[in-house]
Amino acid sequence: MAAGGFCKLPNGTVVVALNLPSPAADGPGAVRVLVHSANRARALTRLRNLGLRAVYLRGNAAPPTPDEITAVLHHPDGLIWRTAPDNGVAGSPDLVQELWRPIRSLLRRPTAQT
Repeated sequence: MAAGGFCKLPNGTVVVALNLPSPAADGPGAVRVLVHSANRARALTRLRNLGLRAVYLRGNAAPPTPDEITAVLHHPDGLIWRTAPDNGVAGSPDLVQELWRPIRSLLRRPTAQT
């Protein structure tokens, strides 16, 4: 089961964070995905509509950190990812921080070389 969690914001929306196996064949082993949406169900629906069919949120073991919430709120799509830390929990101090990327870059299919 993937680690994940959510945080309800003062305006009523939520930020959902999930650690998932990478959907890209040549991608990283695991990714941390952040979704900003009206509620948890809609956040998971957004991911399912992108092709991540077996995405569930059970519990609140790994909620988004304040830095993650800020990152997803400032992104126009409200849906970002980066490589998940080895220990499966975001915000660990030994993690080398990488930039958040739009979900399009993770799900992009490689173009055929001619």
